[in-house]
Amino acid sequence: MRYMDFSSWQGAMTTLIGLAVFTLLGVGIRMLMMQTIQQRRERMNRQINERLKTLIAAYRTLGGSFTGRLTVDPTHLRDVRERAQEATDDMAAGDGMASTDRSRRIRDAVEGALADILLLGTEEHCRLAGQAAADLAAGRPIHTAELVVSLRGFIRAALDLDPMPAEVVIPAQGPTRTQGGGAGRGRGEGAAGGNKGGGGNAGGNADGGSTGMGMGMGMGLGRRDGDHAG
Repeated sequence: MRYMDFSSWQGAMTTLIGLAVFTLLGVGIRMLMMQTIQQRRERMNRQINERLKTLIAAYRTLGGSFTGRLTVDPTHLRDVRERAQEATDDMAAGDGMASTDRSRRIRDAVEGALADILLLGTEEHCRLAGQAAADLAAGRPIHTAELVVSLRGFIRAALDLDPMPAEVVIPAQGPTRTQGGGAGRGRGEGAAGGNKGGGGNAGGNADGGSTGMGMGMGMGLGRRDGDHAG
């Protein structure tokens, strides 16, 4: 207060200008700090949202099945070709190829999910995912149930959800069974068959039209010959 001088109008003006400058500096510093904090918070929220989105997708891939085969087959394409060459029955070989193709699609999806978990998972997630990836690389079938349970607990805690009730019994979970491209091939074959049928109809119409034109020309020539003869 001793620096404020209101004894004269010059002193009062100087005091007011000083107070205004000090206030503006304080407000500017505060706004800058608030903007910096807000940007950092938004960046953290984006990182958390992206991390949760990736881990939720990995959870669905690794734990989307409760029935059937819950292990991941590490068979590679070269093994599929060897099995196909060793097969003696053509129909049996075809069934084996379809089943192995499905297993390979599941394995590829699981490998992608494990890579995402190794990138964005917690220490426990990385440990479990690293062990599963090592087993796949060594050609050993793996189970994903333990990793799925760890992911489920982390995701529910991150989303501030209530813990899973104790009376809920969840069976072991396995990787999601992917759909093949058989339906697309069936539609393509059906469309090709329809085109062939349309071509046959067009050919039939063309043949019929040619026959009709031939008969009409023959009848017209017959009448003219008869007229000349008469």
